[in-house]
Amino acid sequence: MRLYSFGEAPDAVAKPYAVWQLVNGSPENYLAGRPDVDGFTLQVDVYGTTGTAVRQVRDAIRDAIELRANVTRWGGEGRDPTTKNYRTSFDVDWIVRR
Repeated sequence: MRLYSFGEAPDAVAKPYAVWQLVNGSPENYLAGRPDVDGFTLQVDVYGTTGTAVRQVRDAIRDAIELRANVTRWGGEGRDPTTKNYRTSFDVDWIVRR
């Protein structure tokens, strides 16, 4: 499985694959001292040639990260009318130490 940043994959990439992008984030601000952690929300989109394949990859990514992050949204599923690729989406919240 391939995972690409900035929400974009190379042309003609083998499927299934996933892309991720930063949706939002913020430092954990304190009244005294600098933040020592940042919180991030990432959107992950999985693409493939079958609905079963994209769900299997989605679940594999979930299983790999959920001990360190929280899935906060199960997004939509669909099929692109032009490419006929299937897609599923979810959001993940991370707290990252600086």
